Amino acid sequence: MTRERLGALAGLLVLVADQASKAWVLYGLNLPVRQDLRVFWWLNLTMVWNHGITFGILNGDSQIGTWILIAVALIVVALLWAWLRRAESLLAAAALGAIAGGAVGNILDRLRFGAVVDFIHAHAFGYSWYVFNLADAAIVCGVGVLVLDGLRRRDRGAAGNKVQADE
Repeated sequence: MTRERLGALAGLLVLVADQASKAWVLYGLNLPVRQDLRVFWWLNLTMVWNHGITFGILNGDSQIGTWILIAVALIVVALLWAWLRRAESLLAAAALGAIAGGAVGNILDRLRFGAVVDFIHAHAFGYSWYVFNLADAAIVCGVGVLVLDGLRRRDRGAAGNKVQADE
């Protein structure tokens, strides 16, 4: 499988899982009416309409703000696709695809609802994390994988340079 195809597949899987989970909480669980549903002592499904960007930063209800966020996200997806076409590893390609798929999932929410559907709320021992969705999780995990892949490649390159210097 080519890197482009793997990245596209990862993006499509994230997009489908994200949109299916959001449809389930909106229409299956009717979370907008229920507002909060305890799943485990450390996990709730909590309805949040995120009008801002990651973790509610730049939160605003203006239509122009929504369109600006959509435009920026589309530019980021285009840049991710360009990066994906030059990805040096299958792991990086899958991570880039996951990030793009998550971004597209959140773009679709903004187009449909004017806000992103967030609903996963992890909390324990008096600490509470931001409410997020599967698209957000895919973006964060994808970035983490890219960082680890880059560090792994750097370490391999440094080890290769050391071997060449020793010869």
